[in-house]
Amino acid sequence: MFDSLRRHARRGIGAPFAVLMVLAMMMVPLPPFVLDLLFSFNIALSLVVLLAVVYVLRPLDFATFPTVILMSTLLRLALNVASTRVVLMHGFAGPGAAGKVIESFGEFVIGGNYAVGLVVFTILTIINFVVVTKGATRVSEVTARFTLDAMPGKQMAIDADLNAGLVTQDQARIRRQEVREEADFYGAMDGASKFVRGDAVAAILILFINILGGFAVGVFQHGLSVSEAAHTYTLLTIGDGLVAQVPSLMLSVATAMIVTRVSRSEDMGTQLLGQLFGSPRALAVAGIVLGSMGLVPGMPNVAFLSLAGGCGLGAWWIAKNHRDQTRVDAEVETEQAVPPEENSELGWEDLNPVDVVGLE
Repeated sequence: MFDSLRRHARRGIGAPFAVLMVLAMMMVPLPPFVLDLLFSFNIALSLVVLLAVVYVLRPLDFATFPTVILMSTLLRLALNVASTRVVLMHGFAGPGAAGKVIESFGEFVIGGNYAVGLVVFTILTIINFVVVTKGATRVSEVTARFTLDAMPGKQMAIDADLNAGLVTQDQARIRRQEVREEADFYGAMDGASKFVRGDAVAAILILFINILGGFAVGVFQHGLSVSEAAHTYTLLTIGDGLVAQVPSLMLSVATAMIVTRVSRSEDMGTQLLGQLFGSPRALAVAGIVLGSMGLVPGMPNVAFLSLAGGCGLGAWWIAKNHRDQTRVDAEVETEQAVPPEENSELGWEDLNPVDVVGLE
């Protein structure tokens, strides 16, 4: 099956087929079992994208990320349309009418309480829209502007190195291609961040439209009581919103992470560990502060003192590694150093013998 999918992708029909499938999801009614599969796939896709951004070495190594954002947003909106259709048509049958995924998010995540679910959904939306998405959009705009402004200077620097003979024609061509790809990538990210922001706004509007529409359908078409219709359709709508909001939040975080990355040949985990815990002084001071807070009466002493001990142990371990590394580097430099030659007086025995040449 994977070989067949790979062959279709090489023929160039994979992306059009995916777009047609997304459009079909908006038009064709889907059974709850298919919705469960697609919701699970959406969550898995967002998680894979987030982890790919974490482990990528440079932002340009994931140059298709703007396209991935667009396709993921279309998939999520298509799922919202399909799930809304199922909720409005079969929601009167109970919480399980829209599939196990929506029911699980409605029953397990928020405990079957639609008031709690509404508060949780509102908090997630605020985090996604106000904090993550707004910041990522601003960073994308600034990065794209500065990248485009710096492009002529980079091109001139490459030409100067080529004229000075510091690089070859092939190396200059590769560097020019990297400059163009960088400008195209950040320009595309500037536009792709608008998709993420629009998706967050659409999630809020879809939530309120589904609640009002479900209430009207339940009361006027299926004869449910006001309280029963409000409870059933609000619970289903909030479960549907949470199923869509969690992948949206992961994709927003991935967008913010990739536009704030520094182009270095290290993954994000290595950079964070090396820079955040590179100095033992930060951990030592943090341990002292946490230990002082742990000694205050009424504070969670066990938690603060445990964290203080962990920070102190980490500071000692980092300092020990630094000392060991410094000692090893000094030994290597000593071994590689060439001993100076001793000055000694030359004697006649140090001269090479000379053959006497004469005429006969």
